[in-house]
Amino acid sequence: MSSWYVGRAPEDDIAVSCRVRLARNISGLPFLSKMADGQRRELMERVKSALLESNTPYAKNLKFIDMASVPSNEIGAMAERHIISPEFAESTLSRAVILSDDESISIMIGEEDHVRIQVILGGLQLEKAYDIAERIDTFLYEALHFSFDSELGFLTECPTNLGTGLRASVMLHLPVTELDGEIRRIADTVGKIGFTVRGMYGEGSKAKASMYQVSNQITLGISEKNAISNLNIITRQLIQKERSGREALERLKAEDICCRALGILKNCRILSNEEMMKLLSAIKLGVGMGIIEEKAMPVKLLVEGQPHMLMKKYGNIAENEYDIYRAAFIREQLKDTEEDSD
Repeated sequence: MSSWYVGRAPEDDIAVSCRVRLARNISGLPFLSKMADGQRRELMERVKSALLESNTPYAKNLKFIDMASVPSNEIGAMAERHIISPEFAESTLSRAVILSDDESISIMIGEEDHVRIQVILGGLQLEKAYDIAERIDTFLYEALHFSFDSELGFLTECPTNLGTGLRASVMLHLPVTELDGEIRRIADTVGKIGFTVRGMYGEGSKAKASMYQVSNQITLGISEKNAISNLNIITRQLIQKERSGREALERLKAEDICCRALGILKNCRILSNEEMMKLLSAIKLGVGMGIIEEKAMPVKLLVEGQPHMLMKKYGNIAENEYDIYRAAFIREQLKDTEEDSD
């Protein structure tokens, strides 16, 4: 099961997760938009053989999954755990994913490019995530010969990925920054220096639970390591701003918001996804400020309270019963959680 949202991680009071993705295409093959289904399946087998039949240390912890064999609910659950993209989940074309045992490594075959190498970790661990992705990329480059131009860099289906093919992002929990009305100003500011602020699921998605994804936009004229370093600097500035805002909060008001949310979640009988996310945001704030016990694990509950993840746990659920099952799940998980007495 996925580990990025379970347990402690660096800066995890605010940094929820970090992700590095590398877009790559194999030299001599047409881009996916020009590929017939037979070619897509040949691509899948070629990447599978290159990685799983190799001597690379990662191979023993990886498994190949043909998405055609995966039930639709499990595909939805994989997207909710952020180990595949929503676009990859919704596709009906031949495609596959190679996953590590803990799901921190996800190699999508047949998403927008031939290969999308993804590493996702909890908290702020951009350098570690990039190091893992870069090692896999180096091995596959030698085995598969990715399309590369000496002037343009890696060639990709979408011109916005041309160059490094790198998309690095950090998911941040910014409730106080949001409350202060600073998100739009921050988005405008970082946009001028090549970064973007988006919702939980990236481009086109809205912010939920005060979660914002900060990522690089520029892939040309910059090295991968510099892009990672710059994102790290921006992220740490945003973390410090949020922490300063939390310190300035009136303690009693913060306790009321967080403990009120805990009381509702421990006693509710019907809970919509929207309300769950709003209340768990308050719980995460409480954990981060030492108001609520760490064992609440709000990010884990936020992920596992999503529709497909609930079905994975309880089986088929009628459309009008999701909110009932969600409430029961959250109540059970939080039944022993109390205010932090320290």
